Amino acid sequence: MDTQNPSAPPRAQSAADANPTRSRHHTGGVIHENTRHTTRFVVIGNHLAQHPELSLLAIGLGCHIQSLPAGTPVDIKSLAARFKEGTTRIAAALRDLEAHGYLRRERVRTPTGRIVTRTISCNQPGHRREAAPPDCPPPPPRPATTDRTSKPRPRKALPSVPQPTHAAATALRRQATDLLAGLRRHDPRLLLSATDTEHLAPGVIAWLEREVTPTALRHALTDRLPDEPLHRPAAFLAHRLADGLPPQPPYRAPASPAPVRHGLRNCDGCDHAFRAPETESHCPTCRTTAAPRPL
Repeated sequence: MDTQNPSAPPRAQSAADANPTRSRHHTGGVIHENTRHTTRFVVIGNHLAQHPELSLLAIGLGCHIQSLPAGTPVDIKSLAARFKEGTTRIAAALRDLEAHGYLRRERVRTPTGRIVTRTISCNQPGHRREAAPPDCPPPPPRPATTDRTSKPRPRKALPSVPQPTHAAATALRRQATDLLAGLRRHDPRLLLSATDTEHLAPGVIAWLEREVTPTALRHALTDRLPDEPLHRPAAFLAHRLADGLPPQPPYRAPASPAPVRHGLRNCDGCDHAFRAPETESHCPTCRTTAAPRPL
């Protein structure tokens, strides 16, 4: 009866013995009751949900942004209107997400020339795709057309420019055309077509009418150019001509006409030189002496 079974453990092992790192006084942790989602869900990696360096606000904000459909505004003001953390904390969380690769913000120019900030959410940092972010849905297909000979869309009209107050002289119009044609020497992006030059010339003349020198006008058009490519330089220049148009110069009363200075003549009476029109033959002294006395 005292024979022991060598294959039997000497005593039953507890859960604490099987996992030495588990505390014997552990009372319990989270218990998941999971139900499989079939609609309205998003897959988020634990590298974000359990990130060791991001704050709780940044993790929650990153999960919220990844759950949004493409095109939803995620700027600071929009997020501050949705959550109560305030713009300062939300801005700090966005910077943390950007520093760790979960967000990417790029400045792009719209077809109208406006510069906007585009936010790209990356569900896996380091796996950048140039074509489109991984979770972005593909763009909607273009409607099929059966007309193979369809004409291209007309070019969008240029913004209006100021108009001169008077009919411009040929010399002034030539000066405006030369000024516009020379802008490409200051920046090759300001190369204009003949049609664009003809459209912008009245705006340049309106500036010159306001006593702006060609040098000052050239600086107003070429200073502080953006670093981004200028897809429509004529539209950019038209905006500057209209937005920065100076006021009319102060009114100046017309100058009095200069007195007429007649040439010298010799008096037929005394042979003295005097100034008078050609119709006068005698000097004022002789005219006074020769005048008949009243009766």
